Amino acid sequence: MIALAKPELTVTLIEPLQRRVEFLYEVIDELGLPVEVIRGKSESIRGKYDFVVARAVAPLGRLIESTWHLVGPKGALLAIKGESAQSEIEALKSGKKAHLHEIKMADLLVSRVVEVREAG
Repeated sequence: MIALAKPELTVTLIEPLQRRVEFLYEVIDELGLPVEVIRGKSESIRGKYDFVVARAVAPLGRLIESTWHLVGPKGALLAIKGESAQSEIEALKSGKKAHLHEIKMADLLVSRVVEVREAG
């Protein structure tokens, strides 16, 4: 979705399951998108990214633990969350700064994105 909306960005997807990796490559090829797919778990991936985007992976605290090493200097983790987003932010003990963005559009359900950055 991000690669479609912002084709000028470099997008790298991380997916541990081979069948999903194959599906992602099919979609990427069909749409002609310049997207890289890495097969693996986030904990085992090396590199730094301006933004790390995660959807329905784990509670926020655990998500930060498993992905923060991928967030570059001045970067952010963007976590797409459900109704528990605010309570997950309140439960954080990571020393990170988290901000909830609620996106409301027409007849669609409210989308919640938690932006996590270094405090200070």
